[in-house]
Amino acid sequence: MSARVLHVRPPDLVGRPGLVRPVPVDRAGTSGPTPKQARGRAWRRSSRGFYVPSDVDGESPQQRVLEASVLVPGDGALTGWAALAWRNVRWIDGCDDHGSRRPVTVVTPGCRVRPRPGIEVSHERLLPGERLSHDGVVVTGPLRSTAFEVRRAPSPVAAVRWLDLVAASDLISLEEMRAYAETLTAWAGIDLLRWALRYAEENVWSPPEVDLRLTWTVRMGLADVVCNRPVFDLEGRHIGTPDVLDLRAGLVGEYDGELHLAGKQRAKDLRREGDFRRVGLEYVTMVASDLPQPADFMRRTRDARARARRTPVSERTWTITPPPWWVLTDTVAERRALTAWQRDRFLRQRAG
Repeated sequence: MSARVLHVRPPDLVGRPGLVRPVPVDRAGTSGPTPKQARGRAWRRSSRGFYVPSDVDGESPQQRVLEASVLVPGDGALTGWAALAWRNVRWIDGCDDHGSRRPVTVVTPGCRVRPRPGIEVSHERLLPGERLSHDGVVVTGPLRSTAFEVRRAPSPVAAVRWLDLVAASDLISLEEMRAYAETLTAWAGIDLLRWALRYAEENVWSPPEVDLRLTWTVRMGLADVVCNRPVFDLEGRHIGTPDVLDLRAGLVGEYDGELHLAGKQRAKDLRREGDFRRVGLEYVTMVASDLPQPADFMRRTRDARARARRTPVSERTWTITPPPWWVLTDTVAERRALTAWQRDRFLRQRAG
């Protein structure tokens, strides 16, 4: 009687709990499932010839990336959202604006990978220096990955959002992206990338802030708008850090999602609004229903700006000039210069 072959379970990826790299069939059952086991319920086929245990979450963005990684040829890499999700850029879930799963993109100069459900192939030029291995997966660098998504973005707002969110992770700076864009002279979508760079910010704390800011700057043509800039009174006390601030009019703009509608957070928001008003700032709020149809928010903005302009600049009791002891975190360069302790202390709020 032959010995019973037990199911082998691939270990979780080191440093990535819950993520399992696909393995090929192994007739001995020591490094992967046997052919019979692979046909059973305990295993799920991730791609032709590769399997993962069936209880592994195949909907997880990073698991989808890991399952696609075994298909990457020697001259290729994963790019776009998949490469950025693998680098732990926040807010990237691998879905489009309608909640549908987007394919993982394999970029390769050759033709050794075929498109299939969940996988698309790009044959754009790929230089050796644009490929890197991160936690065992070959991806394109952050500049290449971000530019790929910006150039293919379905709308100008979406293009700016990609730049904002990746810059918020400190993987790229806008200065670095501008220099990189100069190397993509005739690439498809380069004009959209250049346009988006005009409106991008390095200090975004949430995706809806992008829509709020662009409603002011692009739709309404407002100038001197800053994002997440700390506001102080004239004695140097920190009043608050608004989502966006119209410096010319003295107007705070905030986005309130579901978290802000009830309980302690609502009370905190009301106190915060009062603090801004006491130093002479007007206040306007965007809510979720304003995102697809911002006309009413724009009317509220115009009304609030008219009220704000009644306070002469000479009578303002607020400033964005920080006191000498304040640690600046407004730009990628400033955040990269922080020590580990400073990052934990001063960037904790945006990581929450």
